[in-house]
Amino acid sequence: MSAGDGRLYAPATERNRAPILAVLEPLLLEGSVLEVASGTGEHATWFAARLPALRFVPSDPDPAHRASIAQWTRALGVTNVAPPLDLDATAAEWTLPAAELARLRAVICINMIHIAPWQATEGLMRNAAAVLPPGGVLYLYGPFRRGGQHTAPSNAAFHESLRAQNPAWGVRDLEAVQAQALAHGLATGQVTEMPANNLSLVLRRA
Repeated sequence: MSAGDGRLYAPATERNRAPILAVLEPLLLEGSVLEVASGTGEHATWFAARLPALRFVPSDPDPAHRASIAQWTRALGVTNVAPPLDLDATAAEWTLPAAELARLRAVICINMIHIAPWQATEGLMRNAAAVLPPGGVLYLYGPFRRGGQHTAPSNAAFHESLRAQNPAWGVRDLEAVQAQALAHGLATGQVTEMPANNLSLVLRRA
């Protein structure tokens, strides 16, 4: 949906942003937070308004999404949101502004890995591990399978609808995501059950 001024709306954002913030707030204490696949920009700008001590660096490869992020930043009047970056999770290497890289403490990625090919998850892990400092956090949110099983019938139906749109998409196995993270030096921290059969996954760079 669109507001007519370039701002895009994702209905799920209003439902999940408060529970996500409750998990993130104790983890994000200082520095910059890079958001990968920011989409409409609603999450980054809403979080920024409530965590003024942090600087949020949104990113998205889609020009329409970057325009929406910029418009949301202006509409909310938040001053701790950087101009959105043109960043692709699958890139061989992420190029971040030196000032942002120096103070980067966390990378967040919300509702991406199931609507992207597996290469996006691989790239996310590889690149996050490369830019995060020791102890830095990578946070993921979305639906996951556990032990090879969907956690709810609605997630199974969602998986089938994603596969129908693109066979490379789908709800990922939590264990496969954790293994990919560990291969790049990102150890699993907490796994939190969230509303609507989603999970929060916290990973830390060793």
